[in-house]
Amino acid sequence: MFLSPVQITIARRQFLRSTAACAGAAALATLLAPKIHAAGGLPSIPQIAPKARRVIWLTQSGAPSQLDLFDFKPNLKSQFDSDLPESIRNGQRLTGMTAAQARFPIAPTIFKFAQHGKSGIWLSELLPHTAKIVDELCVIRSLHTEAINHDPAMTMLQTGHQFSGRPSLGSWVSYGLGSENENLPAFVVMISLPSGKTNSQALHERMWGPGFLPTRHQGARFSSGRDPVLYLSDPAGLTRNQRREFLNTLGSLNHMTHDTYQDPDTIARIDQFELAFRMQSSVPELADLSRESAQTFERYGPESIKPGSYAANCILARRLAERGVRFIQLYHRGWDQHADCPGGLKSQCYDTDQPTAALITELKERGLLDDTLVIWGGEFGRTVYSQGELTATTYGRDHHPRCFSMWLAGAGVKPGFVYGETDDYSYNIVKDPVHIHDLNATVLRLLGIEHDKLTYRHQGRDYRLTDVHGQVVEDLLT
Repeated sequence: MFLSPVQITIARRQFLRSTAACAGAAALATLLAPKIHAAGGLPSIPQIAPKARRVIWLTQSGAPSQLDLFDFKPNLKSQFDSDLPESIRNGQRLTGMTAAQARFPIAPTIFKFAQHGKSGIWLSELLPHTAKIVDELCVIRSLHTEAINHDPAMTMLQTGHQFSGRPSLGSWVSYGLGSENENLPAFVVMISLPSGKTNSQALHERMWGPGFLPTRHQGARFSSGRDPVLYLSDPAGLTRNQRREFLNTLGSLNHMTHDTYQDPDTIARIDQFELAFRMQSSVPELADLSRESAQTFERYGPESIKPGSYAANCILARRLAERGVRFIQLYHRGWDQHADCPGGLKSQCYDTDQPTAALITELKERGLLDDTLVIWGGEFGRTVYSQGELTATTYGRDHHPRCFSMWLAGAGVKPGFVYGETDDYSYNIVKDPVHIHDLNATVLRLLGIEHDKLTYRHQGRDYRLTDVHGQVVEDLLT
């Protein structure tokens, strides 16, 4: 029988795909079984007894100033407007925004610090509500990263690599552990709206993307509009039964396509359509905050009644945790204070301090903090020297990847504990450094996953979140 060049090409492609599918049948069966995935991810995970079942990551995009919030340096007050010693900076890399400054004048924080709780942890006066729950916090003052600009630093924080294309932490967790609720995604993302004017850095979908993992592990973004998930609602005139019949027909066609080409993404597409159908019932109930009490809104603060605010999203984060969502990521933009750092921080802390403390309090009251890991922090820190004009009442701060602060709370971490130490200028780490890879390795350990054993083969190489780096910070764990 004579075959045209097009038919020969198609036949060759089908042969190669079917051969590859046969060779990897065992692995493919695992990837293509939605019920197995929904029940628990990879059969080999968890590898150790988990202390956390879920993660809520409160991602403060733009880099909060550790000097004004967590890393108290009282001796700086006497050095106001003096030059940062060259022995401290030691020729380290600067951004293009301050590299050409004639001098680097020291800018002590204008905010008061005090010790709080039984632990006596120092906190800024900008965090009065966090001060009330400080004994639940495990504060790390010695985080560091290589990235000095926002996009690569945030990409590094989320994926363990400065360049795009790698899976995010939430996607790795979804891949390894699967979902506890078949009616909701394993990984949910929310981006809150600051109440004041901010210098907000862009956030890109790849930061919560699956990279080369199966697409079912993509973070599902919830919005504050009429539809929490875009395109989830049926078009006008389409009934529930009609939608079911449509998906049945579409599923049959997609299964035929898969039988021909053996493409795992086809099965992922079927899974996503089916999950979306189930979410049409589960998401409206989840997002309906009218069922919350007046006391709840009072606890989370005045902004909590505004859809899309950080406070409202913190309430949603608690509701998602109650419903078994595995990884909840809440982004709050606007922490990029290159000028008027004091004014910007006041606005940002107004948005975040009270609802963050309320979330920790509610999780504890409802028995969820015991198996929920909460993380608060940004992509890097801020310089001790002023960017731009320095006065007695205001200053700016540039990017600083050499050291910054972050805190963890909940499942498996030491409460009321401070780890790591920086020098007198909060410029260099002098004790117990923690790299982003170490943080990610520790988060995975708390979920029952050994970071060096959670791998995915892509283009002939086994990849992992921490690449070839990372050590679990055992001193942070209970």
